[in-house]
Amino acid sequence: MPHRRRSAGFTLLEMLVVLVIIGLIASLVGPRLFSRVDSSKVQVAETQVRMLRGAVETFRLEVGRLPTPEEGLAVLTQAPADERTRGRWRGPYLDEAVPADPWGNPYQYSIPGRDGMPFALYSLGADGKPGGEGNDADVGFLPPQ
Repeated sequence: MPHRRRSAGFTLLEMLVVLVIIGLIASLVGPRLFSRVDSSKVQVAETQVRMLRGAVETFRLEVGRLPTPEEGLAVLTQAPADERTRGRWRGPYLDEAVPADPWGNPYQYSIPGRDGMPFALYSLGADGKPGGEGNDADVGFLPPQ
């Protein structure tokens, strides 16, 4: 009688056991990884605010004034409409368009800033609202209280 060779492979039960084990591991490790993602977004926002602040300061040095709140941060990539200012504008001061914050919201710009800063430049945090705590806290050079 010829010997039949058993086909190689996994049974459905073995596959289900492996999937359950992977699910358990993911449920234990997943929340820790996602909390790291939130804190890294705060760090990205802080870095982008510093980059935008440098661009605003360069604009101020070359043009002789800060961007107006009406011009906002768009004046860093597009020449201002004011003829007198346009002649001194040496931009663009950013390589690309003004980025959104890591949560997809625009950065806030206003005059004056807090603690003697001439301007405020900040992100509203994860919740997109002023104030907040933790990941919802505002990030950057804040406006007066």
